[in-house]
Amino acid sequence: MPRRKAKSDEQPLLGEGGALSDASPAPVARAALTVTQAAALVKGVLSEALPGRLRIVGEISNFSQRTHWFFSLKDAGASLRCVCFATSARRVTFPVRDGMQVVVTGRVDFFPGQGSLQIYVDAIEPVGQGALELRYQQLCAELRGLGYFDDARKRSLPLLPLSVAVVTSRSGAALQDVINTASKRWPGCRLLLVDVKVQGPDAAPQIAAALDKLSSQGAAIGVEVIILTRGGGSIEDLWAFNERVVADAIFRCALPVVAAIGHESDTTIAELVADLRCSTPTQAVMTVIPDRAALQAQVTQAQQRLTMTTRRLANDAANRVRAAARNPIFRRPQSMLQQRLAQQQTLSRRLALSLQRQVPAMTQRTASLSQALSGALRHRALRQASIVTSLTQRLSSGVQRTLHDSDQALQAAGRQLDAVGPANVLRRGFTYTLDVHGSLVRSVQSAAPGSTLTTVFVDGRLQSRVIAPGQPAQDDGANASATPRFVRRKRSRGSIDPSQPGLFGDER
Repeated sequence: MPRRKAKSDEQPLLGEGGALSDASPAPVARAALTVTQAAALVKGVLSEALPGRLRIVGEISNFSQRTHWFFSLKDAGASLRCVCFATSARRVTFPVRDGMQVVVTGRVDFFPGQGSLQIYVDAIEPVGQGALELRYQQLCAELRGLGYFDDARKRSLPLLPLSVAVVTSRSGAALQDVINTASKRWPGCRLLLVDVKVQGPDAAPQIAAALDKLSSQGAAIGVEVIILTRGGGSIEDLWAFNERVVADAIFRCALPVVAAIGHESDTTIAELVADLRCSTPTQAVMTVIPDRAALQAQVTQAQQRLTMTTRRLANDAANRVRAAARNPIFRRPQSMLQQRLAQQQTLSRRLALSLQRQVPAMTQRTASLSQALSGALRHRALRQASIVTSLTQRLSSGVQRTLHDSDQALQAAGRQLDAVGPANVLRRGFTYTLDVHGSLVRSVQSAAPGSTLTTVFVDGRLQSRVIAPGQPAQDDGANASATPRFVRRKRSRGSIDPSQPGLFGDER
């Protein structure tokens, strides 16, 4: 995009003394610019001349970590000021420090407030081996958290494997070391080569596929252990063995895996996940395949120890046999038997005599004990009969006394009831009045004018009609000549009708 001319570019150029001059190397504006205008001109030129985002490689210096990051990016010839705001700094996944080679991505801008040029950084990446080392550390931390490195999950190797699979490159020097070492140590062990790439972008997928195939089919073809190996190289050359896909394949492999990658100082993630790590391919073979000579020596030593032990046991057994042969029971068995028979006869006679002496004494003792037991039983029966007779007499006396007391209490209660009964109260001249419903009339206010009342005496009842105050005692008509009517009930003297309400108003 062509740069648009500024107004100052259209002014005529002046030489010394005010004359036009073409010798001046740079145009100079006729009118002076303010600092703000000059800064804006610089900012505009930078924004038009540079792309929006740049990737710049350099070394970090003067690093300051506050809310935002401030540092300089320098090389041998120049230095640029940089700022990385907090939102971008939080996306950086590795520690940033002075002296680190990084690649920053951002935009270059002019800051008029301080008159400085600086880079506004959006992303920071480590350079070269620093980036690989960061990836290595991050993957190690992740796999360690998942238990890939735990010793508890790692399996032991077979003692004498008959078939070993070697996962490596056919053209690599590591394969020849494995073959030479195996043929010297145990020629009878079968080696199965699984040819894979051990370097480059295609290496990790091929290694993972080979391990998965051996895991699923290795047992069927007799493979008992896997050796994963390659020769030395740089970290970039060995990087295929640091890939997650290889670590996953080793972790899920059904067969034990022995890894020997690079030199002794190299440690890859594949070796950390494997069941056993060896420093070199030769050491891996020496660990997996036993040495024939060493085994032969062990067998010879075991044979010698077994022979010596067998001879010692045979000598001990022979000595015990000779000692037993010297025993009299084996030298004169008939005399030993006669001696035992004589002892048995003697003991039988002594037992018979002892029984004859003890039978009369035991019979007498039994009779004495029987008599004592009979007497004790008779005495116990008499005592129990006496106790029963005494208890019977006491019980009879107690029952009679209780009945007499209960009769006296009942008679006293009857006398007390007669004294306070309703009939006795009525005999003393008291009466009580009932309304037409048979309820006790307790107050004058409860007797309505015109209602009929019944007054109860000791010898009968009297009915009356209530009149209002000031009303004539006799009404016109049929009742004008009526006289109070008495109702008399015959009953025994001193008793009351239990169906009627009580004297003191307690309705039954």
